Amino acid sequence: MTIKTSLIALSLLSLNAFATPLTIEEARIEKAMKVMPDVMSTFTTDINGFKNKWSKVTTYLDAEKLVTEYSQNMWLKAKRQITQSNSFDDRPLYWTRLLSSKILRETTPSFKVTQSQKTALLDILEQGSRGRKELSYTQGTMKKILLTGFDPFLLDENINQSNPSGVAALLMDGQIIQYNGITAEINTVMIPVRYEDFDQGIIEALLAPYYALNNVDMIVTVSMGREEFDLERFPGKRRSVTAPDNLNVLSGGSKTAPIISQLNDRLLPGNEFVEFSLPVQAMQQAIGPYKVIDNNKITTLEKTFKAKSLTELEHQTAVSGSGGGYLSNEISYRSIRLKNQLNSDIPTGHIHTPRIQQFEPEVEKKIIMQISSMLEHSLVAL
Repeated sequence: MTIKTSLIALSLLSLNAFATPLTIEEARIEKAMKVMPDVMSTFTTDINGFKNKWSKVTTYLDAEKLVTEYSQNMWLKAKRQITQSNSFDDRPLYWTRLLSSKILRETTPSFKVTQSQKTALLDILEQGSRGRKELSYTQGTMKKILLTGFDPFLLDENINQSNPSGVAALLMDGQIIQYNGITAEINTVMIPVRYEDFDQGIIEALLAPYYALNNVDMIVTVSMGREEFDLERFPGKRRSVTAPDNLNVLSGGSKTAPIISQLNDRLLPGNEFVEFSLPVQAMQQAIGPYKVIDNNKITTLEKTFKAKSLTELEHQTAVSGSGGGYLSNEISYRSIRLKNQLNSDIPTGHIHTPRIQQFEPEVEKKIIMQISSMLEHSLVAL
């Protein structure tokens, strides 16, 4: 090897010194391209434009501006696309986010980007493309509702899986609903299916300002669940499922040895069970093909039963809350625990939607319409 060749090699090594390995989620892109090319190509023009601009930015400030604008536009365009296409498909947003983060990890810009800077840019991409930067209530309605949805999950079983809760988040963000003369504006956020994000306090960081200020009228977390709609009355504290998250990380818990999750490097505080405060009776009047169940079935280390009150659950160890032992149960537990800690009176709780097989737009349409009806009927009780 000549001196010139060595210098070139060292230069290339320096340029790629901060290249970041792909995540498990990003590594699924190749398979997704083969299985659902139409979904993956939904925002090809935007992705290619972003890649071209990213390769040319010359300073971190320019990169920060680029990623901020691009990520927030990704959220807006995904909302517009799902509405205009009437597709009831949340998958384009999920995969576009991953295609974009892959660019940030693999493509070297025209300036020496440090690992900490790249991490910050990836976080900006996440925040903007999940609706976190578009949470202002501007419509002057009588009520305000905050709703969260989840990414698709269990993608190694079905790479083309959709999630009705994500569809709800995209379609309902910024919408105004009304019932009996009462109006409400809905704002939404998309939540990742990753244990690490929960352990680092993503839910607490999102919701603490609302509970501290009592400046919304209801907080509803939504995920895909069972056969009917379940309003999860008694979320449990512990993780107990063996199902992996979207990074193929396991919870570490089991039915016989459930574990407590983390909150910023400490064990998550709080009682073993908490109780929701949704306007159940009003929401059960919703129009739609599915039952709306007030689900109080829980599992402790001793038994599985339908609990009537929190008093009945004292001195018990949670295995599964009424919402299960996965992140759908946990987002509910964390939100209610935080609400109680901050002495907030905002009605809070979780909706489990009926389960779908991979992608079923007609079924998802029915699910979204019934969620909307549930929220509308709730207004009289807020």
